[in-house]
Amino acid sequence: MPKFFTIEEANRTLPLVRRIVSDIVATHRQLLGRIDEYRGLDPSTAEGGRRRAVLEQEMRDLTDKVNAFIAELEEIGALFKGFEEGLVDFYGTLDGRPIFLCWKLDEESVEWWHEIEGGFAGRQRLPVHLLSLGGSE
Repeated sequence: MPKFFTIEEANRTLPLVRRIVSDIVATHRQLLGRIDEYRGLDPSTAEGGRRRAVLEQEMRDLTDKVNAFIAELEEIGALFKGFEEGLVDFYGTLDGRPIFLCWKLDEESVEWWHEIEGGFAGRQRLPVHLLSLGGSE
């Protein structure tokens, strides 16, 4: 059973969540750089073959780091949803129904939500009265 957060609880986790998500995004960028370099190497040359072997290990290590960071978020109860935006969802409730409280890396606080099945495209600002209370219904 997932942990359900109030807006206040989700916001209290943000200092830690922000650090973890920053690490995920930075490590993922490093991984993409290694992948690009790997694709550009000629495996038929000795140097290309050696470099590809080194890059393969680095890519495995970086992938393991990303997965460990994501697991750390999941231990908190947050769900990582996107590398580009540094997107995180928290289970919450609105008007008695389950929703996702939605946050991205460049935001100061949790101020958005979307339906569980709706995804980021259906993201809406939380009602003002909930933002001022710091809670959820």
